[in-house]
Amino acid sequence: MFALPFFRRDLPALGGEKVTLRVPLTSDYREWSAVRGESRAFLEPWEPRWQPDELDRTAWRLRISRYREDYAQGTAIAFFIFEKSSGKLAGGITLGNIRHGVAESGHIGYWIGERFSGRGLMTEAVKLVSRFAFDTLRLHRIEAACIPENARSIRVLEKAGFRREGLLRSYLRINGIWQDHYLYARIADDPPGDGTKG
Repeated sequence: MFALPFFRRDLPALGGEKVTLRVPLTSDYREWSAVRGESRAFLEPWEPRWQPDELDRTAWRLRISRYREDYAQGTAIAFFIFEKSSGKLAGGITLGNIRHGVAESGHIGYWIGERFSGRGLMTEAVKLVSRFAFDTLRLHRIEAACIPENARSIRVLEKAGFRREGLLRSYLRINGIWQDHYLYARIADDPPGDGTKG
């Protein structure tokens, strides 16, 4: 359970110049399934293998339940990313594997719909979630991992102030194949500018 006073209030929403972030709601199903469905070929190379029922309403309900359970336990918080100018759902970002005590850390994962990519929306979302993690949750370190061939994701992380720390061999099974990942991280007192490749 999150111990901070923040978590006794309403669910969080974060705002920037280009995006608004808020927790997923059951009523987001139609828009979520549409943007994910139309972006399937764009997303599949970078995600765990999609299940046959990936976009079904039943799977959606289970996903929402998991989001709520993780949030209640204080282990993760999921946000949907909405483009401010259009109000449309553009993607999602999760701060997960939240640990307190000697670690005070979390891990960021994200996705964006193909038609919304390349607009700086994800970079702003990563910065907003990072600030939330450091200022509200008082975490010390945030990590993110990406496949070395995912140049777009590397650009997002480096623009958001993350630094490459190394290579994780055979780290995650992505699209059915165990893949190496670069490990990126940001520390609470890192300068806000672009990260370096390290």
